[in-house]
This record gives sequence, C-alpha cells and structure tokens, in this order.
Amino acid sequence: MAANLDKPRDTTNKVGSNVTLINAMKIPGLNTLGISIVRIDYAPLGENSPHTHPHATEILTVLEGALYVGFVTSNPENKLFTKKLEKGDVFVFPVGLIHFQFNPCPNKPAVAIAALSSQNPSTITIANAVFGSKPPISDDVLAKAFQVEKNTVKWLQAQFWADNQN
Repeated sequence: MAANLDKPRDTTNKVGSNVTLINAMKIPGLNTLGISIVRIDYAPLGENSPHTHPHATEILTVLEGALYVGFVTSNPENKLFTKKLEKGDVFVFPVGLIHFQFNPCPNKPAVAIAALSSQNPSTITIANAVFGSKPPISDDVLAKAFQVEKNTVKWLQAQFWADNQN
C-alpha cells in the first residue's frame, strides 16, 4: 500500500491542520515494529492543537515553512519548552506530554513529518477530550477545574471540536 505522504492535505477545518497517520492499520508490515509516521499540513496560522500521545515519543522535522512548537512537562513543574523551527529543524516531544505545533506565518503554509515510537501512538486532543466528550463531563466538574463560570463551560461544550486526524 502506498502512503502518499508527498501529497498536500486539506487544511480547511477550524484548527487549520491535517494529520495523516501511517501506522500498522494502514501498512500491516509495521505490525510489531513499534513505529509509525505522520505528515502534518498546516494552513497559514494553522495549528496542531495541544495533544498528547500516551504510547509514543515523537520526533518532528519541518519540511516546508516554519513552526512554533512546544511541550509542557508534568506536574508539579508544568514547565513550557518552546522553539521556533525553520525548514530542516527537528524537535522531540517526550512520550505522554502535552505538546503543540503552530504555523506563525499568516501567508504561507507549512509541512512537517513526524516519526513516533509506537505502531499505535494514540492521540488525545486536549480540548476535544475535555469539552467534547460524550457524554459531556459535568459542568460542575469543569467549572471548578478551570475556575470559570458554568456558562463558559456550557459555551465551550457547545462548540464543534475539529478533528484533524486522518
């Protein structure tokens, strides 16, 4: 099966990115090898929203454009590490940590390739999981956790949470 990672992807969703995952489900020969790869296309000002891979470390290489990337360490430090990457630059996101990528250019798309250390890295997009769960997490729980009014929680839960994973 051809992966076709050379083809640009549609980035017209709410977050302005498209993640194309190639794993053991798409190429059975990857089964038991502990690796997968993704192509990420970013519209101008597009992002791959804060997310985590519970089963994999990720190494990302910028192929075109520029990206502002970062990850947050675990509690209690919650230290943010960021860097602006240019074409050819590489960045590593440790397993399980919340991370993101953002295209800071308002008029040029960006493209990256990332390798992951699992045949099934899983992805948890933070906003989708917290505010788009089915059934919804209790307004009381989220209002207290984020220290906001329940109406804010209700508004966030009513949004359409884009899925940029293909």
